[in-house]
Amino acid sequence: MDEESNVTYITLSGYVEVEKYRYVYFVIMFTVYILIICCNSTIVCLIVIHRNLHEPMYIFIAALLINSVLYSTAIYPKLLIDFLSEKQIISHSVCHLQYFSFYTLGGSEFLLLAAMAYDRYVSICKPLQYPTIMRKTTVSIFLVLAWLVPACQVAGSTTLSANRKICNFTLKGIFCNNSIYKLHCVSSRALSVYGVIVLLNIVFFPMLYIFFTYTKIFIISYRSCREVRTKAAQTCLPHLLVLINFSLLCTYDIIILRLESDIPKTARLIMTLQVVLYHPLFNPIIYGLKMKEISKHLKRLFYQVNQVK
Repeated sequence: MDEESNVTYITLSGYVEVEKYRYVYFVIMFTVYILIICCNSTIVCLIVIHRNLHEPMYIFIAALLINSVLYSTAIYPKLLIDFLSEKQIISHSVCHLQYFSFYTLGGSEFLLLAAMAYDRYVSICKPLQYPTIMRKTTVSIFLVLAWLVPACQVAGSTTLSANRKICNFTLKGIFCNNSIYKLHCVSSRALSVYGVIVLLNIVFFPMLYIFFTYTKIFIISYRSCREVRTKAAQTCLPHLLVLINFSLLCTYDIIILRLESDIPKTARLIMTLQVVLYHPLFNPIIYGLKMKEISKHLKRLFYQVNQVK
């Protein structure tokens, strides 16, 4: 604790030989962060500019990519500062702000994917009712709920955690995730129960709904003509790939609290970086390559850039 300013600081001890490799870490992470911003922003701009992409499916994709940028911004700036700092520390209040942002935006990812699953279900299984069901108002409500519901629920666990007395001032990580529970003097049963409820509401139930929805889509597609099967494969596969990728990364974050002491420091650093390195870049690559209309506009954009050169 800083006696003069009365601010409690937490040491982030998850870095490996940061004194020796600080500039290597910085260059790699800065490059990745710039790539995340550029790749995601490019596809979002294409969706905004081209009128034929002003459909619910593409609007949800744009929201997902914006969420990826926000998700990365909650982590990367602090990482970059830490790489160049003599001490890797974070104040207690900022740590909980980062925790709140990390899990709110992570929960939003699952809810946005659930909204996209519903959109695909209506489009493929109820094509005649699609314009009536997926109106602008419906899309707007889904988008607001996707960000608001996780924010409200994670705010509860953040408040409970922030008000707990801490006896440990060293966090075994490089940013504030659920490892902050290890800082508390006494573990809270109420906080654990509330955390499970939040996990069910913003991760498990949306995933369950997504798998149920896509199962129905594939059953109906299998019984339909080849054109319907092709449409289902083209539009649903990217969403499923993104969901599986993000789910696997989140699984690590959920179990790290239980296995923290059993994982070597270097392995823990590598595994933690997977959560913030690959997924924000995976989204634009998948949607850029697999979504036919987006891919077409990307190729046209690259062609125009090459022509200018």
